[in-house]
Amino acid sequence: MPTPSKKTAPNATLGAQTSLVDQLVQWAEQRIQRQAFRPGMRMPSVRQLAVERGVSRFTVVAAYERLVARGHLMARRGAGFFVREPQPSPPARRTSAPPRPQAIDLGWLVRNMTSGIPAHLSPGSGYISPELCGGDLLKAGLRALASSPGLQLSHGALAQGYPPLRAQIERKLTELEIQASPAQVLTTTGATQAVDMICRLVLRPGDTVLVGDPAWSAQLGALSLIGANLVGVPYTPQGLDVQALVQLAETHKPRMLLINSVLHNPTGTVLNAATAYQILRVAETHDMLVVEDDIYADFVPQGMPATRLASLDQLRRVVYLGSFSKMLVPNIRVGFLAGPADMVERLVTQKMLTSLATPEINERIVYSALTEGSYRKHCQRVQLALDRLREPTFKRMHDLGMPSFCQPQAGFLGWFHTGVDTNLLAALALDAGYLLAPGALFSPSQAPSPWMRLNIATSHDPGMLEWLARTLDSLRRPSENP
Repeated sequence: MPTPSKKTAPNATLGAQTSLVDQLVQWAEQRIQRQAFRPGMRMPSVRQLAVERGVSRFTVVAAYERLVARGHLMARRGAGFFVREPQPSPPARRTSAPPRPQAIDLGWLVRNMTSGIPAHLSPGSGYISPELCGGDLLKAGLRALASSPGLQLSHGALAQGYPPLRAQIERKLTELEIQASPAQVLTTTGATQAVDMICRLVLRPGDTVLVGDPAWSAQLGALSLIGANLVGVPYTPQGLDVQALVQLAETHKPRMLLINSVLHNPTGTVLNAATAYQILRVAETHDMLVVEDDIYADFVPQGMPATRLASLDQLRRVVYLGSFSKMLVPNIRVGFLAGPADMVERLVTQKMLTSLATPEINERIVYSALTEGSYRKHCQRVQLALDRLREPTFKRMHDLGMPSFCQPQAGFLGWFHTGVDTNLLAALALDAGYLLAPGALFSPSQAPSPWMRLNIATSHDPGMLEWLARTLDSLRRPSENP
């Protein structure tokens, strides 16, 4: 079989910033694409190519292995490397039938938040915009982790979590006046896993759970999956309606209350001390477990009044949830829970049996970001940036005829009344390339709603705003048909 002829050095037309392995791989890929290296041809031996290109044998071996992994070459023991036959292209997708529209169910928003729609076209997103995220902190944490002398990651991770991170979480809780021992803290893959674990531990199908109405749709979905009976507690612009909570607890005898206490998703309301005391009194009267979701804690500026149920209860009846995904980056997925020691012990066993552990490398990166990367200053920068965006964004939405439920003091979410069915509005938006968050997804009843959640950090694209104004005007206009 003939050997490919000698041509230009691999780095002749490539940037000097690429490594020798990258240059050799790109050189070979270009020649394969041009069929200078034809299918079935034997590549030069490692020794021969190293001499021809003036590189080490290790460089050639690394490049050949990478080409094998990418499907360009195949290795035959004792014979060398050969150009692989090109794989046939998959058949073209039929386009005659229009795509089936997505059902707007409890998983709709989460699915589309991870579907690749750009952040600036996603007013319905539940994350801050990429330019505000703490990506640089995580990069610094990753570099610090990679350079740690004697780093060992070959052992099994601890189910309860990386001990230094858990110690850092305990300090964070102390700042919130929540006293927790090491046995009371458990790391999780975000607060979503924490909710799922707690529900599977304490609930049985048919058990009643009180939730906010509105409340975060993914949590409603997790509760629905285990067959819980969801009863919505209405909100006022001042927060949870305590009188309604009292009546619903007496009527339904709930097993659990799930509440987003500070910067409530989606209204942005904040729990005050008087309401918190009343909630705990109701929970005590009806022997009800309280799960307090405080994932937006780091968006609360210093000095802003905010009461945590866990600080009043001290983790006797309250399980407290937190997360670093909102303030850092969404895909780091490191959160935690703190609760009664006996419950946490059972949750640790459950975590081992279902997922073993949260990836320790993620926990180590977050720990480094928290302790070495000016995390507190990052939080302050994000808070100030959102403060500058809040009033103009709310005014813009009010000008579009969308009054807000209230004016949040912090955070990045707002709850707006559109005057139209937001399921229909969201479906039209998705067709146009925009992601909105319809109000029906935030209610246990899933009934059509004129309310819509908006993210003030991702609601500024001129094209999106123009489309929203035009579409709202069209939907609000009375039909001309008799």
